Amino acid sequence: MPQIDRYKKRDVYVEFNAVEDFTRLPYPERYTLILITSGSMKGILNERPIAISAPGVLCLAEGDKVQILEKLNVAAQSFRFHPEFLNTITLAETEEYFPSVPRIQTGLSLFHRDLHTGVPRVTEKAYPLLFEWFFVLGTEVQAQSDALWVCRIKKYLIQMMGLLEELSRNSEQSPVDAVLDYIHTNYSRKISLEDLTNHVHLNRVTLNKKFQERCGTTAIGYLLSYRLKVASDLLTHTDMNLNEIARVAGFEYDTYFIKQFTARKGISPTKYRTISRNFATVQ
Repeated sequence: MPQIDRYKKRDVYVEFNAVEDFTRLPYPERYTLILITSGSMKGILNERPIAISAPGVLCLAEGDKVQILEKLNVAAQSFRFHPEFLNTITLAETEEYFPSVPRIQTGLSLFHRDLHTGVPRVTEKAYPLLFEWFFVLGTEVQAQSDALWVCRIKKYLIQMMGLLEELSRNSEQSPVDAVLDYIHTNYSRKISLEDLTNHVHLNRVTLNKKFQERCGTTAIGYLLSYRLKVASDLLTHTDMNLNEIARVAGFEYDTYFIKQFTARKGISPTKYRTISRNFATVQ
């Protein structure tokens, strides 16, 4: 059942299970993220065998066919959301809902079986972040701590799915992959080129050469682009202010964020938000 937003008197199509028992999968009209915190399990997803050991994640879409064959000391929790949840824009000034054609792409490939198996890669360094974000999702669904609880859910869901998508995309552990994992996991923190070179034990010339060959940019150039990608999603799909978005995306100051965003996108963050939301309302 959807949540009733007690602040804005609307239905919010998300649910959270603190204890997922795997008996009702998949959930109708929902994308489902299941975080497995202990134990292991085996099953069949769309006629393909799957095996997950904690820490792990299972991503399910409405049309998936899943059969759980074996569970060993499994503990898991799940978060479910309607496919259009992230593409529903709330304008704070009017408190009206504007549904749009699904446009956000961050993380949605996790639910496309032609691209992913439904079991994204989870690294040791990524797990604490995923666990923290899942905790926030569950807390906000249950507590609705203030009028911005839906906005916070969108924020953490976007970050979580983006991280899982990038971890799955970069499964080969070359030095560049290791740095990509580091960036996708730590982008909200202060990161220097020295941090990246120390992480893979390469000098800056070698690392940047490998990054240029693989990604068409330097390591720090990629970091900036990724931070701006996260910021763009948050501008479009949440009501967070610029200072909050800057901090979440890894920019130390909102003035630097605005400067970099405008230089790279050719438009200010505020104008980008207005245009992207107006575009959504006419779809």
